[in-house]
Amino acid sequence: MTEPPQFERAMDELEALVDRLESEDLTLEESLAVFERGIGLTRACQQALDAAEQRVRILTEQSESAAPEPFRGSTEE
Repeated sequence: MTEPPQFERAMDELEALVDRLESEDLTLEESLAVFERGIGLTRACQQALDAAEQRVRILTEQSESAAPEPFRGSTEE
């Protein structure tokens, strides 16, 4: 079985951190450490989303001006 992509792992960890903050009695230091980890994950997710958005922009800009090409099925090598 393959590992989930980094973005999905980060989102899963973020959800777990939120659950932990909401459900556990953490000390101030523990809460701050969990919060700090969450901020780092949030930033990583935002960067991944920004990169994906940029890729979509590049692909759609290229396809708008690109000449049509014949479809090549997956059976051709």
